[in-house]
Amino acid sequence: MPRVNLTHMTTWITAAAVQRPDDLAALVMERAGCSRACAHKALRRLGQMQWLVRGGSRSRPVYTPGPLRQVVKRYPLHGLSEDLPWSRDFAPYFALPSAVRRMLQHAFQELLNNAIDHSGGAAVTVSVRQTPTQAQLLVSDDGCGLFDRLRSAFAIDDPMHAMLELSKGKLTSQPTRHMGRGLFFTSQLADVFDLHANGTAFQRRGWEGQHWRCGRPLAAQGTSVYLAMSLDTRRTLESVLDLWSGDGSGVAFDRTSVSLRLMATDGVALDSRAQARRVAARLEQFKRAEVDFDGIDEIGHGFADELFRVFAHDHPGVQLVPLNMQPRVAALISAFQRA
Repeated sequence: MPRVNLTHMTTWITAAAVQRPDDLAALVMERAGCSRACAHKALRRLGQMQWLVRGGSRSRPVYTPGPLRQVVKRYPLHGLSEDLPWSRDFAPYFALPSAVRRMLQHAFQELLNNAIDHSGGAAVTVSVRQTPTQAQLLVSDDGCGLFDRLRSAFAIDDPMHAMLELSKGKLTSQPTRHMGRGLFFTSQLADVFDLHANGTAFQRRGWEGQHWRCGRPLAAQGTSVYLAMSLDTRRTLESVLDLWSGDGSGVAFDRTSVSLRLMATDGVALDSRAQARRVAARLEQFKRAEVDFDGIDEIGHGFADELFRVFAHDHPGVQLVPLNMQPRVAALISAFQRA
């Protein structure tokens, strides 16, 4: 008789406990090909691990999902609509605070739509997990990979440069169908956000503001995005949308932030006008752009002049706001702003 794989069971036991609460052992026997005794042993173990809560009587047990919940599904991308998987296969099986549920649905559908419209792949795997403290989402497709897509659409060869553009928002390879908001706002909703594609990985942590850092990439084809949000977060979808809207209405997306850490790699100082033009690229699409100098000890005269005098003069409708500057950097920027 085969042994029951408890790890595999956790990918479907939550939905099974909702769908067949009073004959769950029979379903385990059917799916695992095991005896009734083995099925009951597996269910007891999952209860101890907090995946299930047992009720009912000793002879007629009834199961409900526990504090740990998970649903994992794989879909062919052809003909897939991003709304049905959420409403049919995921939403009924999780007990989330309303604000978290709303944010998770938004992130789920945006990331799934990205896989459908942009990946060029054949299939996507989606996993949602709930723990006592977090809601977690993983969306992985088998397509060309996000950074290869950006390379072909915008001739951006350097993943760091591509991530710099993504972090601003409003970047899309299909401007007639998308506005480049999905990935940006999804990253803003999360406490933990990890992006993996083409042998490259970037991370954002909500408690660190708008900072992005390199991560350890997954050895997998396509694009994988993982996010987690705390169940007790004070963040809401509306508050995030409002934050990046100049009038606070959450309608317009006319504010952005640029973290210069994405450009200041080891041995490369922010010295040139070309680097400044890279920072300034597409900022004319916004009314306010915060330029975050956290972690930047010094910049060159050409960089400061190009960004804070030349660009500012050519685009008076854009408010450039430097943040987190070292005293020497602040003095240099101030001099060029007055020039």
